[in-house]
Amino acid sequence: MRSTWLRLLAVLLAFGLIAAACGDDDDDDGGTTTTDSADDGASDDGAADSADDEATDDGATDTASDGATDGATGDGATLVIGAVQPETGALGPLGVPIIEGAQLAVEDIQAAGGKIEYMLEDSGTDPDVASQAVDRLLSSGANVIFGAAASGVTGAFLQVLSDGEIPSCSASATSPSLSDAENADYFIRTVPPDEAVAPVIADEVVADGGTRVAIVARADDYGNALAQLVASNLTDLGVESNITQYDPEASSFEGTVEAVDAFGPDKIVNIGFFFDGTSVIRELIEAGYSPEDMYGSDGLFLPSLPADMGDANLLDGMKLIGASGGEAFNARLTDITNGNLIYGGQAYDCIVLLTLAFEQAGSTDGPAILEALNGLTQDGEVCTTYADCSALIAEGTDIDYEGQSGVLNLDEVGDPTFGRYAIAQFQDGELTNVGSVDIDLA
Repeated sequence: MRSTWLRLLAVLLAFGLIAAACGDDDDDDGGTTTTDSADDGASDDGAADSADDEATDDGATDTASDGATDGATGDGATLVIGAVQPETGALGPLGVPIIEGAQLAVEDIQAAGGKIEYMLEDSGTDPDVASQAVDRLLSSGANVIFGAAASGVTGAFLQVLSDGEIPSCSASATSPSLSDAENADYFIRTVPPDEAVAPVIADEVVADGGTRVAIVARADDYGNALAQLVASNLTDLGVESNITQYDPEASSFEGTVEAVDAFGPDKIVNIGFFFDGTSVIRELIEAGYSPEDMYGSDGLFLPSLPADMGDANLLDGMKLIGASGGEAFNARLTDITNGNLIYGGQAYDCIVLLTLAFEQAGSTDGPAILEALNGLTQDGEVCTTYADCSALIAEGTDIDYEGQSGVLNLDEVGDPTFGRYAIAQFQDGELTNVGSVDIDLA
């Protein structure tokens, strides 16, 4: 476990996710999307305008804060939030609700007078690309970082943030290894580690009659951790399982299918991302396995999955399990994302928490923001919106923020002790919610 929230250690945590070419710092497609603070960027209905400025040579876009309305800090300071999220790459489709959920938070905060600026860079679902994006964001004045989406990508820049005392929040990096990584001392997340979702997956499979379960998983930090946890939970339920790991960049998954055949399962859990996961699913279906006996983890939680595979009804019966927001927030987000909800509520809460911590700290100082983050989600007056929480902070009241992803109750290492998960199933080509599970890890 991290010995303290403010401890700085110089140990580099090396993560690998997907091998892809890294972009040059001066690449035109490394530009930043910017949303200005309060009076500059918020319209009457809370919608924020994006800056039209062209990216500078290093890929960053200048930001402006003239006319910002004073919030809880009251000293004219503005928090600059730098987001590094997947607009492209293997998690590009998954990035949509994360990016849009965060944007809703930015709009709500600015409409309520919060003094923030928001810059977005594409992580490319690649550790090298994401690291360069973080460098550009920091060079452009980011005080805090929102991201990344994948655990391996997040781990690639944690040392830089630790050394620079830059707080960060992820809505979707679920690897358990991030809980006790020595250079994650400035990192928090609004989604619990995989220990929370693993029993949800296992319980659903067993409830559907699974007695012999094949788990096919990416051979990376995400796949390794979640596969082992699901298998452990299945064992606790008296169900036999077998894990087959695969190279996500393989051109064929014939060997994976052969390993599944050799085990002879009645249910299959797929722990993959879009490109590799859909390829594995297709080859399993071609081998005679039914989607009704398949389950996908959060990396595949996409309403467009069957259509993207060329047949709207191809996956009818398949279930997906992943973190989401509450019903009211999901209804708001779905109009923007065409039903893609995964991690949207968690993204919203990251932005709100970072902003509230800035207001509680009264400055953009990294250690002060981190210290404030540790006390915003428990043992105070419950509040559920930025506006209400900000008003309480301005009055000097301790708060307990309960957000769009539910109760958070961050523990001593910045992990939430509560998780909210949606269970959905493809029916007649549409991804339909069939259940919701709240997990209390306290």
